[in-house]
Amino acid sequence: MARRELIAALPPAPRGGHSDGMPPPPVSPTAPDLTGRQIMSQEWRDLTFLHWRVDPDAVAPLMPPGTRPDVHDGSTWVGLIPFRMVGAGVGRGPAVPWLGSFAETNVRLYSVDERGRRGVVFRTLEASRLAVVLGARAAFALPYTWARMRVTERDGVLTYESRRRWPGPRTAATRVVVRPDAALAAGDPLHDFLTARWGLHTRAYGRTLYVPNHHEPWPLQRAELLEVDETLVAAAGLPGVSSRPPDSVLFSRGVRTVFAVPYDAGRPLPA
Repeated sequence: MARRELIAALPPAPRGGHSDGMPPPPVSPTAPDLTGRQIMSQEWRDLTFLHWRVDPDAVAPLMPPGTRPDVHDGSTWVGLIPFRMVGAGVGRGPAVPWLGSFAETNVRLYSVDERGRRGVVFRTLEASRLAVVLGARAAFALPYTWARMRVTERDGVLTYESRRRWPGPRTAATRVVVRPDAALAAGDPLHDFLTARWGLHTRAYGRTLYVPNHHEPWPLQRAELLEVDETLVAAAGLPGVSSRPPDSVLFSRGVRTVFAVPYDAGRPLPA
């Protein structure tokens, strides 16, 4: 049986641990244990987190069925996150040479599903490896796009540059320049809300899937934003958001993360 047919045949998951329509539990800065089979591992390095407050109603139409915008202090948020992917590997295997390390920039929203699982919803994931783009689009319908990208660091200043190649618009581009500063103490509720996300929601094969991940708590730093010139957020269906300065700027040297088998409404997909 084809994978698409197996996914379509999955029954709804049993309820448990959360009542539909109730507020989700507080954000945990520590990842829950993964219960499913590991499908990939990777390191996220030299990340800058730019975030803007937005009205939840403005992004609700962009959410996959069965999810809604997650809210902190009355707002939901749009994130622009450039970084370096390092040493990505399949399953429990070693990192894939060359192909497993590349620059990436994503535009993301913050989601919660009917069973209280918090996650992110990607509007775009720019990557500089075409094979990665094609594979992720085929496997989980993730909106990866191929871009010409570069991440450089000089004298304590990081510069991220990206310009879309495929699919269009080819005008979708970013240039972000930041200077990381002092380490931040753990336990800030907004920082946890924006970064402590232990899965993603995506729409694939006619179902809303949840892909769990696990990594150590983020080592976060303050960061001074020196420059931002970007059209990627608008190209991701969010016009006007980045026309003003971001409401939050954070930096992290990164974490190593692992992903487990996706869930369809709370149940693992077949191998």
